Amino acid sequence: MDNVGIVVDDLEAAIAFFVELGMELEGKAQIEGLWADRTVGLDGVRSDIAMMRTPDGHSKLELAKYHTPAVVSAEPQNPPPNTLGLHRVMFAVDDIDDVVARLRAHGAELLGELAQYEDSYRLCYVRGPEGIVVALAEELG
Repeated sequence: MDNVGIVVDDLEAAIAFFVELGMELEGKAQIEGLWADRTVGLDGVRSDIAMMRTPDGHSKLELAKYHTPAVVSAEPQNPPPNTLGLHRVMFAVDDIDDVVARLRAHGAELLGELAQYEDSYRLCYVRGPEGIVVALAEELG
């Protein structure tokens, strides 16, 4: 897999959120032209993207802000975790309490609560900017 794409309205807020998770901004670009229209199946595409890379360099997120055509809102706005389709990205973290506290400064909220799975993991789901759901997992032991 090369990357996972997430469409956002506030690109800078999304970048800041994922930087707080430890990702690095690899680069930004403006995307437009016939090749972009043909690739995504829309006419008149003009968007800004930011490519985010995990510290180990193995995974990437592509954050995209569409200027044209206008974005379409998903319904419901903040779908529950059991909604069909891609709905979250999981990150392994060393200190889940610290990460949750830092993400709250970016407007993130827990969907449920921090939970422990046996003696193996502490886990939670966090909703960040644009309704993006991120799962966090801290391995125990």
